[in-house]
Amino acid sequence: MMTMGALAAAAALNMVTAGAAIAQQTRNCGPREIVVNRLADGYGETRQSMGLGANNAVIEVFASDESGTWTITVTTPNGMTCLVASGQAFEELAEALPAKGNDA
Repeated sequence: MMTMGALAAAAALNMVTAGAAIAQQTRNCGPREIVVNRLADGYGETRQSMGLGANNAVIEVFASDESGTWTITVTTPNGMTCLVASGQAFEELAEALPAKGNDA
């Protein structure tokens, strides 16, 4: 079963290098503790899922059940966290895999 957060994290794995580079260029990066606190205090977002990306970067999805906002972050091994995507209407899903043998 894959949740919406896990699905978003999987999609982020494909764009982690480009996303981190873009985020660093636009100064959407900072020490992880500061970024996480800002997401919690400013948007009510908490970590919903995480995974390991390219070059040992940690991909995390933060979201708020109350407001529906969400943010995907990438944290490099040196502790710098960058925002790579954000939006609204977060919804957690638990979908089953398609039955084997069905070409869909």
